Amino acid sequence: MFFTFMRGLVRVILFIINGHSDYQNRQVLPKDKNYILVAPHRTWWDPLYLAVAARPKKFSFMAKEELFKNPILRFILVHCNAFPVKRDNPGPSAIKTPVKLLKKSDLSLIMFPSGTRHSTELKGGLAVIARLAKVPVVPSVYQGPLTLKDLFKRKKVTVRFGEPIDLSDIKKTDELGIKEVERRIQTAFDQLDKEVDPTFHYEVK
Repeated sequence: MFFTFMRGLVRVILFIINGHSDYQNRQVLPKDKNYILVAPHRTWWDPLYLAVAARPKKFSFMAKEELFKNPILRFILVHCNAFPVKRDNPGPSAIKTPVKLLKKSDLSLIMFPSGTRHSTELKGGLAVIARLAKVPVVPSVYQGPLTLKDLFKRKKVTVRFGEPIDLSDIKKTDELGIKEVERRIQTAFDQLDKEVDPTFHYEVK
């Protein structure tokens, strides 16, 4: 209930601030099962747009441990299905928690496999979680303002979803297996970016 309320509030706020959004290819989102929604991390508000664009599905999130130190922010994060992860040393819970949620709840997972906004290297954690939870991976991309200034200027925001990717054929999450996962996901990201805008080029701000 709290997640639904907060997503509705965020949707209204984003509309007031920007009001110029386009959510493309929503019909490919799985309707009857959980999945991992992945995207390249380009700005701190792209998780908000992904959650709004993929409604009515509810999601859990990975959030850096430091954010949970503030009691007010901690309350909001916990009730929005976020769980803490150490960036420098993730630990077993970074795998066990999302796998449990994907298998035993109605929550899907929003994940940025690059780990940070300024990295293009996909991490192996995605492969492990998808394999253990036995869920598909749905690629997506955000194209739009990368600064608050441009967001308030109401420059267009586009979120596009891609066809679900089945990783069940990758039996081992060794170096070769992880590289294949990275290849499939990055190929999907590149294709989605081209479908939105053939001239698109992401530049780190």
